[in-house]
Amino acid sequence: VVILIIGILAAIAIPSFLNQRGKASDASAKSVARTAQTAAETIATDNNGSYATIGAVPAAGVAVLKAVEVAINTGVNDDARLTAAVGSADTYSVTATSVPTNSTFTIARSNVGAVTRTCLPVSTGGCPADGTW
Repeated sequence: VVILIIGILAAIAIPSFLNQRGKASDASAKSVARTAQTAAETIATDNNGSYATIGAVPAAGVAVLKAVEVAINTGVNDDARLTAAVGSADTYSVTATSVPTNSTFTIARSNVGAVTRTCLPVSTGGCPADGTW
């Protein structure tokens, strides 16, 4: 009877513990995106409000932001890493990916200064059902 009770408790608890790694990686990806956002704003401050230095090629933009802020995870062995960054005169977009859940978290600034935070796929891990975070 005791072994049966322990088995039932384990069956309830184990799925919760297995899901925690994905949630932690999603939180880390959000942090990477926020750090990249700060680096993009630093670039604009240094260039009279222009984000054009980031460039239009996503991989090259990652390297530019990494040069500004070395703490940004970009390596293939990182569970959460910056995977894309693009910029123009008055807009930018940075995207971080959570590897275990394959979720992407994007922060984008429009030409009127509005900042949006979106994620995919929705309703998994750290991405709410409305697709914003």
